[in-house]
Amino acid sequence: MNWNGNANHPQRGSMVTVEPIKDRRAIAIIKRLLADRPRDLALFVTGINTALRASDLVSLTAGEVRAILDDPDGGAKREQKTGKRRRLTANKAVREVLSRLLDTREYADEERIFQGQRGPITPQYLWMLVKGWCAAINLPGHYGSHTLRKTFGYHQRVSFGVDIPTLMVIFGHATQRQTLAYLCIQPDEIRSVYDNEI
Repeated sequence: MNWNGNANHPQRGSMVTVEPIKDRRAIAIIKRLLADRPRDLALFVTGINTALRASDLVSLTAGEVRAILDDPDGGAKREQKTGKRRRLTANKAVREVLSRLLDTREYADEERIFQGQRGPITPQYLWMLVKGWCAAINLPGHYGSHTLRKTFGYHQRVSFGVDIPTLMVIFGHATQRQTLAYLCIQPDEIRSVYDNEI
């Protein structure tokens, strides 16, 4: 392995920040790639549409998912990192992939829905999956499980115009600067200001 400056293999001990998937065409390609894999498609679509942390995403139980699907306002989940209860609202895409996943087999209410060959998948395994999906479509950059949550925020801000204070609440951030840095958009926004002609 080459650990000396290769972008896909950073130096040992260095800190790598994962990025959101900024290109909506890349998102569509990944969805097509995963179309025949209900678990993986549900992980991806739910991750980029709910802003759940990886640990909360992989720990979703069948009972929590059924509550989300049964109630138009969604369900609730206790966040592992903060211990706070969080409202989960699912859009049409999330409802479709989660319903499809539940239809693949019988799940007990307390059973985690994202299973691997050796039991429930972990955030580390999700990291490997996301990195693999992005590599499979030759998407340049650094990606991992946190990419899903960041992709949600990036597109809420850039594609749909959601304001930073709203995203701060969704992500539980204390400052706007923290949210802007988290979404990897601040340099782009600052650079675009200089393109404005007066």
